[in-house]
Amino acid sequence: MSRNVTVGLDGSSESRAAAEWAAREAKLLGLPLRLVHVWEPVPEPMAQAPLLGAETQQHWSERIPREAAEGLRPRHPGVHVDMVQIPGSPVDALAEASKDAELLVLGSRGLSGIGGFLVGSVGMAVIARVETPVVLVRAGEQAADEHEADPAGIPSAATAYRPVVLGLDTGHPDDAVIVFAFEEAARRGSALRVVHGWNLPPYFAYGLAADPDLNAELGRQEAAALTEVLRPWRQKYPDVEVVEQSRSGSPANHVIDASREASLVVVGRRVRRSPFGAHIGPVTHAVLHHATAPVAVVAHD
Repeated sequence: MSRNVTVGLDGSSESRAAAEWAAREAKLLGLPLRLVHVWEPVPEPMAQAPLLGAETQQHWSERIPREAAEGLRPRHPGVHVDMVQIPGSPVDALAEASKDAELLVLGSRGLSGIGGFLVGSVGMAVIARVETPVVLVRAGEQAADEHEADPAGIPSAATAYRPVVLGLDTGHPDDAVIVFAFEEAARRGSALRVVHGWNLPPYFAYGLAADPDLNAELGRQEAAALTEVLRPWRQKYPDVEVVEQSRSGSPANHVIDASREASLVVVGRRVRRSPFGAHIGPVTHAVLHHATAPVAVVAHD
């Protein structure tokens, strides 16, 4: 099957925002968009009820992807949109659908009063399970949110893209995560802001007050390490402007701060094939819940 951008659709405002984002991304990638709606069959006793039966449920469920596709096509005329409805568990169905996808896009509710995400159990389980890159999009996300304001300070989708932000661990850099971020920045014609957070080693903490130059020296070492990791990628993507940021403190907090001026945030997730379940990692987990821009999670070994 040909590659596509797949979006999980359940009729909610967050999934509709995800579908719009996925359509814009599909156009950038030159790929078709697939709407996947998962419906869980009703239990057998309920299936016998004339107003709550399986046929009635399926009839109403079919309207969700059909009406979404009918709305997306005129708004994104260059994108081929198809749809599929799958019965079963949402996590299992989305994981299976992701195998044919270049990208899987899911919606997430915004946290009231906080500019972040409220990631449900389905979204977290899918992210932890699939090896296809997954993008989370908040309810209310619009095309203008990815772009710089116009000269009058008004949101606009006609201006340049905001930077793509990459959260990078220089101790364990992964090519898949770095390539994904550079490619996204190249497609958007935007800058790539690479954010690296670091903390003092525990055995230095007690000596910090007696050696005020220690923090500065470690900062220079960390900044040099970031530059060295990015050197071959700058050469491979000479048209992408790279902005390096290496600061002491929580890596997650630095990425979350940078997300406020980003079109997309890219973070990694190490694949752990364990019988005791999958894990996302503390930095990625924090970024998923508190970033204000769409977040792409790229699995890597």
